[in-house]
Amino acid sequence: MPLAIIGVFVFAALFANFLSPADPEEQTLRQRFTPPVWDERGSWKHVLGTDRLGRDLLSRIIWGSRVSLTAGVLTVLLASAVGAGVGLVAGYYGGRVDTVLMRVTDATMSFPVILLALILAVTVGPSFVNVVIAIAVILWARYARVIRGQVLTLMGLDFITQARIAGASAARIILRHLLPNTLNTLVVLTTLQVGYVIIVEASLSFLGAGIPPPTPAWGSMISEGRDFVTSAWWVSFFPGLAILLVVLAFNLLGDWLRDTLDPKLRQL
Repeated sequence: MPLAIIGVFVFAALFANFLSPADPEEQTLRQRFTPPVWDERGSWKHVLGTDRLGRDLLSRIIWGSRVSLTAGVLTVLLASAVGAGVGLVAGYYGGRVDTVLMRVTDATMSFPVILLALILAVTVGPSFVNVVIAIAVILWARYARVIRGQVLTLMGLDFITQARIAGASAARIILRHLLPNTLNTLVVLTTLQVGYVIIVEASLSFLGAGIPPPTPAWGSMISEGRDFVTSAWWVSFFPGLAILLVVLAFNLLGDWLRDTLDPKLRQL
């Protein structure tokens, strides 16, 4: 089920040009606040209705899936690459290197990602790139902390000791022995973090510090409809439902991967 939901949204993001029934930025004020098709005032031309500017909601949700999924994937890839590298180095070398890197990690984890994004939005303006950078700058620390803990466990095992006795370099041990043994954890954590990034990106867009209009973004769509919840509930409801489904699907997928890839859990 989670894979099916994610597959639907990924398919929509990839083929938004063909699936979108209308231009997501096209404004038709005469058709503003058209309700969904099942309402007596609804129209098949706008299946999920329109917003305050007469823009087709279904089209904007489809295009918004491209924005949210792209932001989620790019952010976790960037954060996981940096965080895994820091965790591997800190766990392998230990000592002062570990102490310095972990203090930087702790300081980073204590910094609110929303605040950082707001600072970037004020200084250089809201944009897709700034959203990705702002979230990745904070998110890498989670990967570093988890991977470092697993590396410390691996360092006490015999195959690492044998590799050192055989004269293997630090780079070889990290890349050929430690990294492959942390990939399962990295995959699970990455899957779980995609949902988190989508929520953060939507929150930033809701506050006006994320994806700038008129680009369709689920968070900004919810924000645009918050003043019309009683009269045009669909404007905020459907983007919120999309966020709920995608985040829930990624969390369930991450839990399933954790149970599947962890040999201890497989034995239960």
